[in-house]
Amino acid sequence: MSDATVRRAWPYPRWVAHRGAGKLAPENTLAAFRLGAAHGYRMFECDAKLSADGVPFLMHDATLERTTSGHGIGGDQAWSTLSQLDAGGWHSRAFAGEPLATLDNLARFCLTNGYFLNIEIKPTPGVERVTGGVVAQHAASLWAGAEVPPLLTSFKTESLEGARASAPELPRGLLLDTLWDGWLDAALALDCTAVVCNHALWDVATVARVNAAGLRTLSYTVNDEWAAERLIALGTDGVITDRIDVFSPAR
Repeated sequence: MSDATVRRAWPYPRWVAHRGAGKLAPENTLAAFRLGAAHGYRMFECDAKLSADGVPFLMHDATLERTTSGHGIGGDQAWSTLSQLDAGGWHSRAFAGEPLATLDNLARFCLTNGYFLNIEIKPTPGVERVTGGVVAQHAASLWAGAEVPPLLTSFKTESLEGARASAPELPRGLLLDTLWDGWLDAALALDCTAVVCNHALWDVATVARVNAAGLRTLSYTVNDEWAAERLIALGTDGVITDRIDVFSPAR
């Protein structure tokens, strides 16, 4: 199969709503994904980690304090405890009482409505590979038979290794905040289909290098018009943004 054939097969839209609705709703909650959809977005990014009893749930931070009413490390607590937390009140009174979401919850929302998903595997430190494997296994089961599977991404190569071992059929992407030595070789060794960079890292040469390897190019977190226009001019494939109120995915 040629690189051109691989690129033609890419099924995902260019515009991706970061953590559901950027900063307009409490991140990684179902309320955020509903709001992102109301703004016309058809693809979302979320963060997934494991509870102490192995339930994949949505949260960015290792600790609970910033985005919930809880305290301590989320991955150290059982889902029965996590499910009782307020994950919306920190954002605004309008979202007070919004619960944490499981990956199962979000999968049902996306599959019912025909939406696409980028699942960032965001492990609690120390369980990187296990988290990648469990999240991938759940995703493969939830999207079994779906025309378009979710894209699994992570900064942690161990998590992507776990995902590949557990569900090799699901597409993967390596997240980068710097272009560390061997990053492209690592992406290829992990059989990734995409590289997802801090948007400032992309330039003509780097995009060309990734494209020549047959991989796709995505960017986070793009909140300024000038940055979006630069990435579009470079020919990148995906723009992850908080500014769902500024960028129309139909543009």
